[in-house]
Amino acid sequence: MRFRLPAVLAVFFLLSFAFAETQNSSSKVLPPSAFKLRSVKVTGTSRYEPEDVMRAANLQLGQPVHDDDLKTMVRLLGESGAFSAVSYGTQFDPDGAKVTLRLRDAERFFPTRFDNVVWFSDRELLEKLHATVPLFHGELPVNGGLANDVSQALELLLMQKNVPGQVGYLRPFDEDNPVEAFVFSVSGPNITIREVGFSGVGPEELPKLKAAAKQLEGVEYTRSRIRALEDKAFLPVYREHGYLKAVLGDPEPTVVETDAHDTLVDVILPVRPGRQYKLAGIEIAGNKDFPDATLQAGFHLHPGEVVNALELEKDLESVHQIFRTRGYMDAAVKGELKTDDGQSSATYVVSIVEGDVYKMGEVEIRGLDLETTTRLKSEWTLRSGDTYDASYVGRFVEQAYKLVGNWRARVHESIDPREKTVDVTVRFDPAPEIPALDRHGIEY
Repeated sequence: MRFRLPAVLAVFFLLSFAFAETQNSSSKVLPPSAFKLRSVKVTGTSRYEPEDVMRAANLQLGQPVHDDDLKTMVRLLGESGAFSAVSYGTQFDPDGAKVTLRLRDAERFFPTRFDNVVWFSDRELLEKLHATVPLFHGELPVNGGLANDVSQALELLLMQKNVPGQVGYLRPFDEDNPVEAFVFSVSGPNITIREVGFSGVGPEELPKLKAAAKQLEGVEYTRSRIRALEDKAFLPVYREHGYLKAVLGDPEPTVVETDAHDTLVDVILPVRPGRQYKLAGIEIAGNKDFPDATLQAGFHLHPGEVVNALELEKDLESVHQIFRTRGYMDAAVKGELKTDDGQSSATYVVSIVEGDVYKMGEVEIRGLDLETTTRLKSEWTLRSGDTYDASYVGRFVEQAYKLVGNWRARVHESIDPREKTVDVTVRFDPAPEIPALDRHGIEY
């Protein structure tokens, strides 16, 4: 749920107040010039520049400063959440007041993301927000009111653009925001994607990327929606062609049409492909029941060829199924590409933990008449106690179709980790009308 915290947040901070000690060489009353702020020394912070702190604390050189002003300064800095400790010291003399401000930065800051703010570039937005909120440099403390200040500043920028929007945000670890970032968004205007383009891409990848991006056209613009397609639709295009470290940059929206209610944008997705890798080899470890040669044969990619990570993942699953043919139902088969940037090569390291061997339990056939069921059970040759072969079920169903005709089979394997057995249920249901050339499906 999106929410906005009140402007003054009750946050407990360790705030130390070192009240001013007036130091002068005489016992006379100090002249008015003594209370003009002559200098400010900021210590203890590695995150902020002195001028940022002074602006946030409403301190201006040459302006009168009194104890109440300094207490207000401490309150403002403390309520921001940017500091876990604030203290100050003062020195008054006829030439003016000197303030020493001692700070300790808050421990946890998180990045900010602007999910659908399309009216400014990222750089322009950060610069404008920093001009209004001095303690904002792109990150926010998890506590305090600084996020509220950014939200209010963003609403002001939208008003200056004549955009009738309301700004809300999610803090890190909120129920609706598992991401470790502050996520700001604007509600009100309808922001729609007209077209998606790409920069930094080659002619081989561009057609596939454009085809994948079609699903974004005509939908609401949010960065999170586009990012959700990064690993599913865009980066696989590069992993298929050996660009294993390709990176998709932040979307760059451009407003092409806008009115009081609707905004239409074109989006450019910058891509940094990185280097292209070739396969150095495939290394297999942990296998006992199958020789390397048998497992190596399950991979179609050969050394010297451009790495197709998608094909390797598909072949890895086929290798995993090999272990299931000998009852290794819990076999863990994992693959990892280890790159050598100096050689622009990658080795596919396959690690295997075979686990225990499972036996065949009971078989049950459902959905058919008694005579056909009895006949099929008699043709089931994988007997109880035999080493389980996961590939046998598919072969059995293919043969069963010759007897039962136009039916669809659903297979369920019930694995008992304690008894190390597998019970199999094959259910036949009448298949919907399908073209004669289509094959029957088997669902697991």
